[in-house]
Amino acid sequence: MITLTHFLVVSACIFCIGLYAVLAKRNTIMILVGIELMINAAILNFVAFGKYDKVNYGGQVFALFAIVLAAAAVAVGLAIILNVYRHFKTINPENIHELKD
Repeated sequence: MITLTHFLVVSACIFCIGLYAVLAKRNTIMILVGIELMINAAILNFVAFGKYDKVNYGGQVFALFAIVLAAAAVAVGLAIILNVYRHFKTINPENIHELKD
């Protein structure tokens, strides 16, 4: 039987992979993917804890809000990345030194 501990271990592994992607990668798209992995790990925690709350289903409700917020964050993040690429012709965060002209 799958217990809460199994969910938490998988979630911790996904979070660590996302944290590595944010800290080690030099590509902005990969940083955005790492952030999404960390958000998905948090959503997995919400659903796992919500499984054991049979009365209010609070975990599933928070997971739905987190999914909506993650989708909005990705849309805004990709729009920012596209505008930065148009201006600087690169998506490497180390090559972008100024925000205004």
